[in-house]
Amino acid sequence: MRQADLRPYWNTNVARHPGILRAVPEDSDEALDVGCGDGLLARKLAGRVKRVVGIDKSPEMIACARGLAADSPDLTFVEGDFLTADLPAEGYDFICSVTTIHHMDFEAALIRMRELLRPGGTLVVVGLAREASLSEWAAMIAAAPIVRITKLLRRARGPEGMPVAVPHMSYGQVRTAALRLLPGMRYRRHVLRRYSLIWAKPAR
Repeated sequence: MRQADLRPYWNTNVARHPGILRAVPEDSDEALDVGCGDGLLARKLAGRVKRVVGIDKSPEMIACARGLAADSPDLTFVEGDFLTADLPAEGYDFICSVTTIHHMDFEAALIRMRELLRPGGTLVVVGLAREASLSEWAAMIAAAPIVRITKLLRRARGPEGMPVAVPHMSYGQVRTAALRLLPGMRYRRHVLRRYSLIWAKPAR
């Protein structure tokens, strides 16, 4: 696949892709992209991981992803509900998810990701949450001009038909729940109204 095909657009989700790719463990054999959408991140992962699986509930997104990866035999796209899909326990060295987890039950999704990750593997979740505390609102208001200017300069856009959902958990609630379920995870709130958490599953 040509390099141009890997970056057909930019938005505040795509802005997190470089950090996700840097987190991929060396010599990873299997990766899972939860909520893969049109498969842009999965196609990027295919340059670092031997086999990549993307899963999404949207038939339109999966059809688009399959079409764009028609010449990539090591890329597989599954249409289905991540929480109930038939996926191998401890089957992946790397699992990522970008602004998808707020479409699901947050704790159930994190637990499932934890179970599907191999010992020594890495999980990266990029999410969207709502402002609840004064400090969260202050951070959002301070960043708003930067977000607007960045989107304008980068001509932010995304694939048509991408499902959207309003987040119900606050940033604080996300961090508290994630720390409980993934001890030792690293949490960061980003300027472009996203948070990320990174967790390495203890090796046996």
